[in-house]
Amino acid sequence: MTDRGLQHLAARLIALGIETETQIATAESCTGGLIAGALTEIAGASAVFTHGFVTYSNDAKVQCLGVPAALIAQHGAVSAPVALAMARGARSVSGADLTLSVTGIAGPGGGSPEKPVGLVFFGVSDRRGTIVHRRVFAGRDRHNVRRETVRTALRLLMTALQARLSSPPQG
Repeated sequence: MTDRGLQHLAARLIALGIETETQIATAESCTGGLIAGALTEIAGASAVFTHGFVTYSNDAKVQCLGVPAALIAQHGAVSAPVALAMARGARSVSGADLTLSVTGIAGPGGGSPEKPVGLVFFGVSDRRGTIVHRRVFAGRDRHNVRRETVRTALRLLMTALQARLSSPPQG
């Protein structure tokens, strides 16, 4: 990874994961493993990062994460319901404390007026529940959309870890 900002953010995330004793897994579609790559580039990541699912095809989402095929048929792979199901599925399969999923349209083609190039849905799942975030990254530059998706994913994970500090697990 050549982006020093991403590397610094990933290092902070791994350190906070260690501090909070949180196991993290990812489920990626449009980024093809770049989030997992950013995390595992950091020495010591194995103390935090457990799984990286690259579920680029619809079949992979169904087979690896248990996303219902009917959900994909109804909403499309790039949708809030699928991002939520991916995050929940990754948490169920991996047993991780915190999971993040991404599904989107990196471009340069494949967009539509309803789902433009640069549209990405992020699912975040932990013991408190699963939420979705929607972002549209400007431009039709595939590299930029994927890089900004990784940056946003790391920030969302950081926010979730910081929330764990303010409300540690009970018991």
